Amino acid sequence: MHHRVLITGAAGNLGRVLRERLRGSFPVLRLSDREEMAPAAAGEEVVRCDLTDAEATKRLCAGVDAILHFGGRSLEGSWPEVLGPNIVGAINLWEGARLAGVERIVFASSNHVVGLYRRTAMLDHKAIPKPDGRYGLSKAFGEDLASLYAYKHGIKAFCMRIGSCFGNPSNRRMLSTWLSFADFERLVRVGLTADYLFEIVYGQSRNTRSFWDNSNAYRLGYDPQDDAEIFAAEVEGKVSGNPLSDELQGGDFVPPDFSGDFEKL
Repeated sequence: MHHRVLITGAAGNLGRVLRERLRGSFPVLRLSDREEMAPAAAGEEVVRCDLTDAEATKRLCAGVDAILHFGGRSLEGSWPEVLGPNIVGAINLWEGARLAGVERIVFASSNHVVGLYRRTAMLDHKAIPKPDGRYGLSKAFGEDLASLYAYKHGIKAFCMRIGSCFGNPSNRRMLSTWLSFADFERLVRVGLTADYLFEIVYGQSRNTRSFWDNSNAYRLGYDPQDDAEIFAAEVEGKVSGNPLSDELQGGDFVPPDFSGDFEKL
């Protein structure tokens, strides 16, 4: 039983979902973001922190048993936009966790780590990364950082390559990548309780059209209950019309700045 669990990125979309769904599950839920958050409720601590500030991040990690790391930029951006929150911030968080004796970190990685694979490829947790941009690369770096601190320092790492976590799918791609909020909670709870040292799993529901073999998550106890296929009639025709978006797993993250050979992907 973890006493104090920290959620970074608590003001973001998924951070707010976790705050609501995990409230009362632990004696103390510490919530952090560089943006303003709702005031603390019973059993909550609200700590505003910019993860690019190493000293502030060390203080943030003090007294914490487990971290749900959802802080950082969630969209493609320029190198400076991605570097600070997603790379420097991640370094500071894992180092702060090491110094504080944190037991485990559940990391919000992304499907964009493997976004340049074709949709005909079925990937598992051992797939070699093919990031579709700077954002995807930053998440691949986060997975490697998690591996370093797991194997060298013993901080358990559960890297979730999250697909599309929304209330409902909104286009055809999401019939393959969707993660319902209920299954999102189920996967996070596996990350907080399962026995592992370092693992990569996919953040998806049990979708009929999935791009990903998620047997590694099932092995650890994940049992998703939802399937995007129930929304197929509503979103089947919602495509971009751009082959880069429609034929590669990364979708709309692929076309910006693309200058490679599409036929070699």
